[in-house]
Amino acid sequence: MVSICIGFHVALDLARRGARVILACRCPVRGAAARDQIRVQSGNQQVLLRLLDLSSMESVRDFAQKIQQEEPELHLLVNNAGVSAFPKKMTSDGFDYTFATNHIGPFLLTSLLLDLLKSSSPSRVVILASSFHSRGVVDFSHFRGENLQHEAAQVYNNTKLHNVLWSNELSRRLQGTGVAVNCVHPGIVMTDVMRHNPLRNRIIFNLLGFFFFKRPEEGAVAPLYCAVSQEMNGVSGKYIDSDCSLTLPCSQAQDLHLAREGYETCLRLTSNL
Repeated sequence: MVSICIGFHVALDLARRGARVILACRCPVRGAAARDQIRVQSGNQQVLLRLLDLSSMESVRDFAQKIQQEEPELHLLVNNAGVSAFPKKMTSDGFDYTFATNHIGPFLLTSLLLDLLKSSSPSRVVILASSFHSRGVVDFSHFRGENLQHEAAQVYNNTKLHNVLWSNELSRRLQGTGVAVNCVHPGIVMTDVMRHNPLRNRIIFNLLGFFFFKRPEEGAVAPLYCAVSQEMNGVSGKYIDSDCSLTLPCSQAQDLHLAREGYETCLRLTSNL
């Protein structure tokens, strides 16, 4: 089951290249299975498992602290986790669960690891978004679950729009540091991201996916392009499509004011957590 994740295939490719790879996983059983499978398939024993629940800011801080203590260098951070159509639920930190997992947790994690990324430069941050960001809306009260309609994948779409805005602003703030930040649409991929959708939606998705959607290993191609390709040397603040081409996100995702406001809002919300 672990091979249905884009992140698994990204990690497998990096391990095959001889990288020291740290898997950040919420479930210890699935995480250990992924680690062991990658070690066998890559022949690389430097594949490690560290537990991380992105919906919990305490877990994010604990994970980041371990990385800072254990790792002298960090050259690549791939923010891959995502949930879709998760039922309405609030975290212990007072965030909507989907926003916490897809956006606020990754924002805090990246912020905490920035010093290590800077000292290891050249380094890269890759943020997995989606073409569905164009269907998202921005309302910063959504972070706290307010004025938020949990219909189909709308909350997911909203979080993906915030991902693109965050990527743009983070890149702007990191100019001259040697840390490149890019956002990528991996394509429509047959993963378990739909597991929280109603059964009817999952059946339709799986039927369509069997004939038309990318396999997870194909979905890993564009993220890996951002992560390791020479063509992306020195490239930052871009949105990369599933065919590894530079393209423009939707007009709202290019709004500098929204990007700045979203960044400052996340800083404020996570500063005491």
